[in-house]
Amino acid sequence: MPRNTSLFVAFRVCFNARFYYPVLAVLFVDLGLTVEQYALLNVAWALSIVLCELPLGALGDQVGRRPLVVGAAALMVVEMAVLAFAPTGDPTLLFWVFLVNRVLSGVAEAAASGADEALAYDSLADAGRREDWPRVLSSLARWQGGAMAAAMVLGGLVYDPVLMRDVAGWLGLDADVDQRTTARFPVYLTLALSLGALATALRMEEPPHGKEEPSLGENLRRIGQAGAWIARTRFALGLVLFGLLLDTSIRIFLTLNSAYFRLIGIPAAFFGFLGAGFSACGVLVPPLAERLVARATPLANYAVVSALALLGLGGAAATERWWGVFAMVPLALGWSLLSYFGSHYLNAATESRRRATVLSFRSLANNLAYGAAGWAFALLMASLAGGARPDPGSPEEAAVFSRALVWIPIGLAVLLAPLLLWARRGPAMRGGEVRP
Repeated sequence: MPRNTSLFVAFRVCFNARFYYPVLAVLFVDLGLTVEQYALLNVAWALSIVLCELPLGALGDQVGRRPLVVGAAALMVVEMAVLAFAPTGDPTLLFWVFLVNRVLSGVAEAAASGADEALAYDSLADAGRREDWPRVLSSLARWQGGAMAAAMVLGGLVYDPVLMRDVAGWLGLDADVDQRTTARFPVYLTLALSLGALATALRMEEPPHGKEEPSLGENLRRIGQAGAWIARTRFALGLVLFGLLLDTSIRIFLTLNSAYFRLIGIPAAFFGFLGAGFSACGVLVPPLAERLVARATPLANYAVVSALALLGLGGAAATERWWGVFAMVPLALGWSLLSYFGSHYLNAATESRRRATVLSFRSLANNLAYGAAGWAFALLMASLAGGARPDPGSPEEAAVFSRALVWIPIGLAVLLAPLLLWARRGPAMRGGEVRP
């Protein structure tokens, strides 16, 4: 395999395996924000991606993808430093500091999105091994799934103040740490990992045809051409729409899952193990995904993901008991399959000269929808609370949160039904030949 493909896998692992993911929602709450404020911060994160996605994607098609990947890694270092050393005590100041973190994170995601994948795919194509891309995706899923599982377990463990006090005592240290102190520990670990992402990005190389002379007019023309191509290509448009609905619905729940675990009575020390089980599907799913891609139509595969998403989201919303954790199983399978299908089909259908821009359009659509859904979820919680803002972590906030969760699977089902009917009319979706 070309060197860039292995570096691509290493970069994705370092960039995405974040130790604070299993406690993301409660981390913000425990530091002094409400669930509603957390949802609004995620809107800012998504909006940052939306505003930067297409310009950076088109720029990557012109000046090269490596500068964007390096820039994304550098921004990750800065965003984690902001989160690691954010002051507490003043909720208003804390919100604005976290807003800076979310904006930096969004710009980093926009810079990396499409650029790292296009860099690896083009390197593989230059070596005459385009058909090996599914193997690279399988390798990525295995490594990323294993790394995410390890990060989830460790992140959840170091977040628990009781466990950290016990560990300190076992080591002979007199450390009286509280929740606000241990809330930073997963962030510190991710800050260290961001340095690994930067080191990996710096080792990547630009393929010979990976860049052109930059031009603002050419930038805008490429964006318009890529958007027009997606709009008139039924198969590509279908891929974007399915990804948009399913990604948004699952991701809204995943960014709130630690708040859900707390709602159903799961101790914080177990959050990481549950997240690790979710990530382990990234290791188990690739063989299944490869068989589905080879034997089933794209429409059938997206129908499978839709069913898994509805089963998981509906199951989670239906209970406030500990067995709600089992709803994570279909969500984990659906999430992993969705990522694999989206990358496989869209790369196969897109020409190299516009690949990074098209992939950026996909990410743009996903994040625009996610931002809109996050804003709607925050408004829904405010409406269910009757205009009052419950205290962070209070029983009143938990009750409002539980009622709001029910609307996620309902909204997904209402929007998926007409999309499935529309997609049946496309020959490529039903298994016809796909060509770039």
